[in-house]
Amino acid sequence: MKEKIELLAPAGDLEKLKTAVIYGADAVYFGGELFSLRSGAGNLSIDEINFAMDFLHKHDRKGYMTINIYPHNDDIPVLREYIHKLREIPIDAFIVSDPGVISLIKQELPEAELHLSTQANTTNYLTAGFWCEQGVTRIITAREMSLCEIKEMKKHLPENVEIEAFVHGAMCISYSGRCLLSNFMVGRDANQGACTHPCRWKYALLEEKRPGEYYPIEEDTRGSYILNSRDLCMIHAIPDIIDAGITSLKIEGRMKSMYYVATVVSAYRSALDDYLNNPDGYKFNENHYKELCKASHREFTQGFYYNKPTDRDQNYLTSDYTRDYSFVGLVKGFDEVTGYTIVEQRNKFSVGDTIEIFGPYTEYYEEVIESMYNEDGEAVETAPHPQQILKIKFKKQPGIDFILRKKK
Repeated sequence: MKEKIELLAPAGDLEKLKTAVIYGADAVYFGGELFSLRSGAGNLSIDEINFAMDFLHKHDRKGYMTINIYPHNDDIPVLREYIHKLREIPIDAFIVSDPGVISLIKQELPEAELHLSTQANTTNYLTAGFWCEQGVTRIITAREMSLCEIKEMKKHLPENVEIEAFVHGAMCISYSGRCLLSNFMVGRDANQGACTHPCRWKYALLEEKRPGEYYPIEEDTRGSYILNSRDLCMIHAIPDIIDAGITSLKIEGRMKSMYYVATVVSAYRSALDDYLNNPDGYKFNENHYKELCKASHREFTQGFYYNKPTDRDQNYLTSDYTRDYSFVGLVKGFDEVTGYTIVEQRNKFSVGDTIEIFGPYTEYYEEVIESMYNEDGEAVETAPHPQQILKIKFKKQPGIDFILRKKK
């Protein structure tokens, strides 16, 4: 029987979780307020996790919770109590990396499904087999693995064990994300969820006998970013990914915006469906890649999947993102009496602007803002206030949760 292919999206908070589902994710991964490797994301309280799982299951989707830090001794009592509080919530799986955490979850939640985090840096089938013996049912591969290596690993795993791998998003200059730079420089431990991303900072060379004289490591006057990787992008390679035995295609980005989640999930959903609907006659639609580029991103790389990265996979010129589009509004409803669309503003836009509108499973189209009104029915020329409610009449009626964006 052919395995189901899953599109797995990040959910930094409830809004992003709902967005991921609406725009086509089969499953999401999220962190709680404690013990997640993205402490800077919004993350979910116990009550929110309960709500999230109810929402996901009503929409026939799955939710995986990350408890993938490497805890210290002082963390253990709090972690045990925290896991105990989750026992009544039907979380589909826990993403873990530490053997002690696995042991705790087994004690408190003996029926829980366990997925091994990329933080465990599994790079071979013997190690994967060891984790399977500990009860793990999904291996999230180390980012250092090639597609050939993943395919070989899959051959040696039990049939019930799945492989998940990142296909899109930011890359770390470290071993499977286990980095000490942040801890060393500012005392914030990346392996405890507090990374400050020092790999994106500017660096200079200091010669021992010339204190105070700094020599920039540069390609131009802005400096050189010697640790700054390009973003991973594998949307062109979906047939190769699936052929390697990967059944969960994972998008990085729990700290990214709701607009980012909608744009990236939508693009991969369309590309994946094109392939699944016609594997033998599949031809990549370049428009899916163009849509990806409308979300914030760095230059792209294919990471380790085909060969070891070279200097071409580094971005030596800047750590800045490309942001060609602004997320300006979210459709919240429709007034059938007046024919106006109700829009929640997210960034400033004005009458006369040409905007693009896109939604779940829908290609974008353009509209010109000819007029708009505030909640009091007063005509306004511009929308400068965050999350103000506006009424706009469009020639083509967008659906609820459709997104308005504007080219900068």
